[in-house]
Amino acid sequence: MNAPETLSRWNRPESSRVPFWAYTDAQLYRRELEKVFYGPHWCYVGLEVEVPNTGDYKLSWVGERQVIMVRDRVAPKDRGTDPGIRVVENRCAHRGVRFCQQPHGNARSFVCPYHQWTYKLNGDLAGLPFKDGVQATDENGAACVNGGMPADFDLKANGLTKLRVEVLHGLVFATFSEEAEPLADYLGPQVMPWLDRIFNGRSLTLLGYNRQRIPGNWKLMMENIKDPYHPGLLHTWFVTFGLWRADQKSRMVMDAHGRHAVMISRRNDGGENKTVTDGVTSFKANMVLNDARLLDVVPEPWWKVPDPSNPGHDIMPTVTMITLFPSLIIQQQVNSLSTRHIVPRGEGEFDFVWTHFGFADDTPEMTQRRLRQANLFGPAGFVSADDGEVIELSQQGFEQWGEDGSTLCELGGTGTGGTEHMVTETLIRSMYAYWRKVMGV
Repeated sequence: MNAPETLSRWNRPESSRVPFWAYTDAQLYRRELEKVFYGPHWCYVGLEVEVPNTGDYKLSWVGERQVIMVRDRVAPKDRGTDPGIRVVENRCAHRGVRFCQQPHGNARSFVCPYHQWTYKLNGDLAGLPFKDGVQATDENGAACVNGGMPADFDLKANGLTKLRVEVLHGLVFATFSEEAEPLADYLGPQVMPWLDRIFNGRSLTLLGYNRQRIPGNWKLMMENIKDPYHPGLLHTWFVTFGLWRADQKSRMVMDAHGRHAVMISRRNDGGENKTVTDGVTSFKANMVLNDARLLDVVPEPWWKVPDPSNPGHDIMPTVTMITLFPSLIIQQQVNSLSTRHIVPRGEGEFDFVWTHFGFADDTPEMTQRRLRQANLFGPAGFVSADDGEVIELSQQGFEQWGEDGSTLCELGGTGTGGTEHMVTETLIRSMYAYWRKVMGV
């Protein structure tokens, strides 16, 4: 079944029941790559702090295309306006070779090992062997030239594929599309204040990485972080130690298109609430920590934001989970900060790359606190290991039914819109309403 035929089968007006084939159809997935990842969307590729010096580079991904994020030379007159970050596709313009093999490093230029075509850091073709042929003599002993590129061969027209790049608060985004709107417009005024809250005016420091490959459709991870229903039920840690529970003061914010979202919550001040723990099998009343430092939460000044429901007062969210469609999650869980990069690997698999960071003015004690709390997350994290497993089980359930069946996503109704509580699945419905428009359903 081809993708257009498959898409036409979603004939319900609402987006609250997602057909299983949306996660399992291979041709649909190829269409997603073109429409979403290579279409007019901005995809995350890394943090500016990962390439601090001229020539520093890091391999990353936009969809299934490997790209290179690199710090280019910048002319003195442009240093105030040009951060020097370039993103080029890791594919030689000559014979299509993926020429860069090291995950990160420093280079004066990029050289393809096959025929030694050489590129500047910005992707321009700098030169190639035997462009003008080889000096030789003909059978009569006269000077001649053997071979070479055609006379009209243009170096400028044969460089690497260059992506459009925008850098926001040290976050690097790129797109293959000339039609993508400016990044600030793409993110929208509803989401931008929550990015400003974490990053604005602060220099970042790199703390480390986690990586995992999850056997599930890439959209399932976007869903997972737009789903406030599950954390206080699935995650033993969250419900037992009060980091995320259904009775906490919370907000669900989304952009005008429903593609991006922010889940905001504040850790409870009080103790056990029977209405959210009775009958919840993941709640372990007798669970205690051998090392209490894992919950050594220290409020930071930048946490404070105005309370929209109580003008003139502030709140101190302990959790903000920002999902930027299609490939980025930005996490603040108490003092732990990280980006999570979704890299699709087919209709039933994706890579998940965690980049943990802090701020340049952090004390050594705060850096250690961030690193300790990061153990809640990542592939073997006390919390996040649960998500990887249930995504795999979800994919298995979808595949078990083939083309039939659908998920049910109707907590809080079937409509879309922000809420002031977490007993809802509205952010998931909103994302699929947008996805349907992009995919031409």
